[in-house]
Amino acid sequence: MTQASPNEVTQLLIDWSGGDQAALDKLLPLVEAELHRLAHHYMNRERAGHTLQTTGLVNEAYLRLVGQKQVSWENRAHFFGIAARLMRQILVDYARRRNYDKRGGDAVPVPLDEAVVVAQERPIEIIELDEALNQLAKLSPEQSRIVELKFFGGLTIEETAEVMELSADKVKRDWSMAKTWLYHELKAGE
Repeated sequence: MTQASPNEVTQLLIDWSGGDQAALDKLLPLVEAELHRLAHHYMNRERAGHTLQTTGLVNEAYLRLVGQKQVSWENRAHFFGIAARLMRQILVDYARRRNYDKRGGDAVPVPLDEAVVVAQERPIEIIELDEALNQLAKLSPEQSRIVELKFFGGLTIEETAEVMELSADKVKRDWSMAKTWLYHELKAGE
């Protein structure tokens, strides 16, 4: 694992935004461990036996990050903020596909008496959380983004404040209010 200063990562991101492909080659080893940490943070919140592994999540996020053509990377925190959002989207998409497949997908219906019923985990939980976050975004986009960065991205209060260009105190207050709102929203949906 290569250690790099935030300034070095920021400069490589800026160079990459400017079209320097060599900067991307230098950047990957510097951010790989942090991407794995983010993915591990996400996967720890998933159900046991999840078929998507941490490395798969990192690889998918990396492919999407590299595909970001119109992004002007501001700094390291901005990069990891976007990585956190992409990982959330990947997990939500995965849960939706799994739920679709669980409900039959394109399969031919089989009468119940001919089927073996097996209890499966609920991939719906992450979908419900995503829907609640989308509702929160309508009420307070700022709070929704804070939850995304803190809960899903595993960023600290200070890192979240840096990404969002807010004070750490404001992030703490909004984080607390958003958690309370989400708790009540998800509890009401049960």
